[in-house]
Amino acid sequence: MTETTEAVSPPGAGAQPTTPAPPASELDPRRWLALASVMTALFMVLLDVSIVNVAIPAIRSNLAANNADIQFVIAGYGLAYAVLLITGGRLGDIFGRKKLFLLGMSGFVIASALCGLAQSAIMLDLSRVLQGAMAAMMYPQVLSVIQVTFPPHERARVFGLVGAVIGIATITGPLAGGLIIRDDITGGSWRWIFLVNLPIGIAALIAATRLITESRAPNASRLDVGGVLLATAGILLLVYPLVEGQVAGWPAWTFICMALSPVFLALFILYERSLPSTRFPLVQLSLFRIKSFSLGVAISAVFIAGIPAFFFTFSLMLQVGLGFSALNAGLTTIPWSLASAFASFMSARVAPRLGKWTIAIGSALLVIGMLSVIGTLLLQGTQVTGWELIPSFVISGLGLGTVIAPLLNIILAGVPGRDAGSASGVLTTFQQLGGAIGVAVVGVVFFGLLSSRAPEAITAVTPQLQSQLASAHVPGPQAAAAISKFTSCFKQQASSSDPSAPIPGCPSAGATTVSNPVSSAFATSAQGALGQDFVTSVERILWFNVGFWALTGVLSMFLPRARPQPVAGAAHAA
Repeated sequence: MTETTEAVSPPGAGAQPTTPAPPASELDPRRWLALASVMTALFMVLLDVSIVNVAIPAIRSNLAANNADIQFVIAGYGLAYAVLLITGGRLGDIFGRKKLFLLGMSGFVIASALCGLAQSAIMLDLSRVLQGAMAAMMYPQVLSVIQVTFPPHERARVFGLVGAVIGIATITGPLAGGLIIRDDITGGSWRWIFLVNLPIGIAALIAATRLITESRAPNASRLDVGGVLLATAGILLLVYPLVEGQVAGWPAWTFICMALSPVFLALFILYERSLPSTRFPLVQLSLFRIKSFSLGVAISAVFIAGIPAFFFTFSLMLQVGLGFSALNAGLTTIPWSLASAFASFMSARVAPRLGKWTIAIGSALLVIGMLSVIGTLLLQGTQVTGWELIPSFVISGLGLGTVIAPLLNIILAGVPGRDAGSASGVLTTFQQLGGAIGVAVVGVVFFGLLSSRAPEAITAVTPQLQSQLASAHVPGPQAAAAISKFTSCFKQQASSSDPSAPIPGCPSAGATTVSNPVSSAFATSAQGALGQDFVTSVERILWFNVGFWALTGVLSMFLPRARPQPVAGAAHAA
């Protein structure tokens, strides 16, 4: 395979760099096949962020894991991934994007095998950290390979495909997990969530070895170790408390860490500025003088903040509050996923004409979709079904797909090829920070709502419960004591950081016993109260999503007007 390096921008070119389009005769004829191999990796990385959530009950039972172990199965992957993205992007610039992609993919496959074969919770936790680290080595290379392989007139189309993959992978994780797990809560079917990565990853690895052309940045001497240490410390001090804070109950150390994070990030910026011009910094700070990049990564963080926050709260409502199975909850999101994929493909045609207005239109569709979801919940309440959510999810999916691809294209359009890896790492890190902050903020408010609205939910089901106990000939004083205990248990469950976890000494909401009318009455009332509590809380928390995506649309108006790129045919004809 041949190897390419990008031309170095002349002094002073940092303010408005461009990535020149290679002549048609120099374009790699196999670039679209190479794109398919990196897209497969992209899909795997994003799928593994959400697919594990469905398997948590099975993993907890099969490995006899405690709550801390289970939390780190999810947090370990995201933490290692977010912290190492910038470093992974720069390593690709230095040692070669193809080489780092292959290394990351190989490590990801090995880590997936270790996860699937884990014999203890600790082994699974460590394997998930390794998996996240390898994903951080691999993911930035995907955007870098696109940036240096495809000319500007093809990138809208390419990023349309990227947007489709991002949308589908993010949303279909719970569905895929539900199909794999089904009803096997105590067995080992959860292992296939990880082991399925092996044949897919090996096939993508073989294809990438043959099809991707190596590229690296010129004058890339060695890794900026000082920058790595300061950036890693700053990001870790911010992301770790955001990920662990909700479960830990937001102790003092979480706020101390978050307060120290800006100090380390400021030291990182000062250190990068102090480096001599002959050094190759971890992040080329001149990137932030490119308005489309600096404003674009901020917009991307705000936009992404609403996505995991929505699916986190909505999935809890469906599965814990309304009793949907993991598979049914996943099936409910299919209209969103299909609409997102369609809009991402179509954005390649629309975005060149509308420019930054495409992002505003997509954001407006997301706002309309969220308002429609709120209206549907207000009308249907705990009787809501997946069918009734289809119109809202189609509108939201169209909005998501309309934003993702054009936003990526605008952010990376002015980045010089020599900094493609660094820019990709910075962009993805901002997205991860946005997602973590969104989930943390929305999570705090959401669980606060669940707790504060618990008495109202209990009051709504108490009359029917009293009637059922009377029909079962339960004496009045005994019924009153049982209802008091039931009320206390429900408030504890609603105040828990994990409402699906059983409360010691309290019956499970789902433990309906048909042969015992008293137990059945309490279980049915508990599920009814839980459903009402979740639905009314989600109705209110979705206003955060409305705010995130309305702000995305407003900020997009400040992006610079993009110069229209000629379509591929016209470019080649010229």
